[in-house]
Amino acid sequence: MGCVCSGALSADTLERTSKHPCYSADAHHKYARIHLPVAPRCNIQCNYCNRKFDCVNESRPGVTSEVLTPELAKDKFVWVKEKIEHLSVVGIAGPGDALADWQFTRQTIENIKAINQDITFCLSTNGLLLPEYAPEVVALGVRHVTVTVNALDPVISAKIYKFVSYQGKTYTGVAAAEVLLANQLAGIKYLVEHGVLVKINIVMIKDLNDSHIPAVVKKMKELGVFVTNIMPLIPAPGSAFQHLPQTSTKEVNALRDVCQLDIRQMRHCQQCRADAIGLLHEDRSQEFRMCNRLQDDEAVNKNGTGKSYRIAVTSKYGKLVDQHFGHATQFYIYQGDGQEFRLRETRAVAQYCEGMAECDTDNADTKREKIIESLKDCNAVLTMRIGYHAKEKLQKNGVYITEYCDTVETGLRYTASQIEGLEQASGYK
Repeated sequence: MGCVCSGALSADTLERTSKHPCYSADAHHKYARIHLPVAPRCNIQCNYCNRKFDCVNESRPGVTSEVLTPELAKDKFVWVKEKIEHLSVVGIAGPGDALADWQFTRQTIENIKAINQDITFCLSTNGLLLPEYAPEVVALGVRHVTVTVNALDPVISAKIYKFVSYQGKTYTGVAAAEVLLANQLAGIKYLVEHGVLVKINIVMIKDLNDSHIPAVVKKMKELGVFVTNIMPLIPAPGSAFQHLPQTSTKEVNALRDVCQLDIRQMRHCQQCRADAIGLLHEDRSQEFRMCNRLQDDEAVNKNGTGKSYRIAVTSKYGKLVDQHFGHATQFYIYQGDGQEFRLRETRAVAQYCEGMAECDTDNADTKREKIIESLKDCNAVLTMRIGYHAKEKLQKNGVYITEYCDTVETGLRYTASQIEGLEQASGYK
């Protein structure tokens, strides 16, 4: 099978592709996209990936400043659609894998389709679960899917992936690579045969898979993919490949020139964050974080007082206040009027305390400072326990601390009542 030609595509798919900034080189200067981070889990571990590291100024796949529920994702889409002209694409690119959290991905698409039939949906995946979910992807009307395929040779792949978790079993080495590749090829074939435009991402890693990439591209051409996107390795802090050299633009472009003879090459990729918003060259994700939204919905202000509390909660599973502040890898951010609260976002952080030895180090201090900085927009922190230094620094930033052990719902109301009591005692109105 050769490359998919325009004659084989429906008029609707062609029109949507012409407005898709990743699939059309002409569209990325005019049309905007929004990535909704609703899928935090991943079923493989790439040696170049570390989703826990988040810098607001960093742009690379897997990075996000918030994880949203499908309901909040719909709210965010409505908000951004009102503010950004020519928003044409909703993408789901993790921060884990779009298919590993398929129930959230599917619900997000269904929620947005119910209010907007004109938007184009796009998914990014490692392809491991494509044989299972590709029929649902097609049935949902998703016509653009990106699959990351870094190698065909299992020996090479075994050096790129630490493990693959599939159907309750964890695979490593060549066995992991073989399972992943078989599912990728089967899934890509199904999507192409059912009218989906498939883009293939390939991470170029010097002296590992770079000389093998032309063979990958030729195989993708046989499967009928629409375009391949050769991307430079970005050594992520904390990843197994953090010390490898970043592939240069010159090297990537030279390889693209070779592969262009087989299939069209994407040359304008920005290796976007999982929460990217706006034009490809002008990411506005930090502007549109849900915590920046000033207006509260009716559920938040039902009692008519006009009061609003934003409270960060440490919880293992979102039900009980049962986690130490220093052990948290994420904070549940709630907002409400003191009686009723709504989960606004899940904010990922780097855990800074993994035992007494690790809590008292320069690295731990740096992580703690980043967490405190990320919580400055909150009125309070609700946690089971918190260390003296973290508590002191948060309080200096005007963040009230509640140490509590009960349900999250009860803890939120208790915290709000404590804040209100302090305000009344100080004469604040």
